Amino acid sequence: MTLEQLAIFIAVAEREHLTRAADAIRLTPSAVSSAIKTLEHHYGVELFHRVGRRIELTDTGRIFLDEARETLARARSAELVLSELGGLMRGTLSVHASQTIASYWLPPRLMRFREAFPGIDLTLTLGNTRSVANAVISGHADLGFVEGDLDEPLLAASAVDQDELTILVAPDHPWAAAGSIEPGSLTSTNWIMRETGSGTRSVFEAALARMGVAPGSLNTALVLPSNEAILSALAGGRSAAAISRLAARSHIDAGHLVAIDLPLGSRTFLALHHRERRRSKAALELASICGAN
Repeated sequence: MTLEQLAIFIAVAEREHLTRAADAIRLTPSAVSSAIKTLEHHYGVELFHRVGRRIELTDTGRIFLDEARETLARARSAELVLSELGGLMRGTLSVHASQTIASYWLPPRLMRFREAFPGIDLTLTLGNTRSVANAVISGHADLGFVEGDLDEPLLAASAVDQDELTILVAPDHPWAAAGSIEPGSLTSTNWIMRETGSGTRSVFEAALARMGVAPGSLNTALVLPSNEAILSALAGGRSAAAISRLAARSHIDAGHLVAIDLPLGSRTFLALHHRERRRSKAALELASICGAN
């Protein structure tokens, strides 16, 4: 059994799809299929059920998945130690970040890191607050960056910046002319929301609760998985959305969208790392560039 076979198995197990797994790890679907079959034949087990075009983990596969993840995490830890001996001349650094941070805040800081340490293979994966936290806990991410509060005892969190949420509407929306509303008016329009688990949605719902508005009382017209999708949908309709001011700045400045004056409060950008795992020099350097402890 090789580490590559373990990585392939994990990729397929997490996606339950050969082609998507192959794309994620930059192999051909035939190579991925061959690696899985080799594991199954060599050990006389069935790791996946083939159901039409779909695949799903067997009970054996589910049990093996935890062991495979732990083994690969230990191997990555050994690789990081060797990379440090090389003085950051080579190595890997996996970063997971929620969408607002990954799209608007983190890129210039990643470029500074890349210029300082060009030999480090740096990867960035987008997710939402929950998926980023899970990636750091499981060892898939060396560092994570999320928005808003996070209650997770396995993770250490450092504040690195702040951002404001703002309510946005199209220029022809009834709220646009006045530019401000009272909390009681929030239920009078349709809303476009981020998905459950996103930092944006969590902070918005907390702001609603502070204003005495039940999140469930809003008429949700759409739930979309990215700020960009929401900004695009807003421009073509008469709904409202709560979005990061950082993400919406160019749309507001261009007059494509109007910011409504109803304070939702600020949210903190957090850098995450696992409390019990030793951070590599590369992770510490990137954390320092980002202003984290």
